[in-house]
Amino acid sequence: MVEAVRRRGRDETEDERADRMWGELLQEVRVAQMGVQILFGFLLTVVFTPKYDRLDSTEQTIYLVTVVLGAAATGALIGPVSLHRLVSGRRIKPQAVEWASRLTFVGLVLLLVTMTSSLLLILRVATGDGYVPWLVAGVVAWYLLCWFVLPLWTRRRYTE
Repeated sequence: MVEAVRRRGRDETEDERADRMWGELLQEVRVAQMGVQILFGFLLTVVFTPKYDRLDSTEQTIYLVTVVLGAAATGALIGPVSLHRLVSGRRIKPQAVEWASRLTFVGLVLLLVTMTSSLLLILRVATGDGYVPWLVAGVVAWYLLCWFVLPLWTRRRYTE
């Protein structure tokens, strides 16, 4: 008895694959965009509150760095939309998907750093205690596990 060969992947052309991957990427970007835009919008309002003037210089520096990181993350995560719009119809979708994927990854890394610095600022202002760096490190470890370690482990574990 001959065993059936287990097939991996899909039977699709390069263009069909690019179309599918583009749709999947847009869904992923929508989730990340929502989070970064809400966070960035919140960050933009902080400077206009009375409490901002009472922040010490270190906290104001953390705030400014966080706002710049949030702006950069927003740009990277909105970038795939602009990329698609500007290259649409040029028959380069596989390349557009590749670059949009890179922008999305950069955006996720920037979002990670933005969330880290936001958390650091909020916990410093809220508690001022020495355990804040440990709390932030724990949350960053959790982000790294969820966003990068688990996906990379899954990719390695279940692909040949």
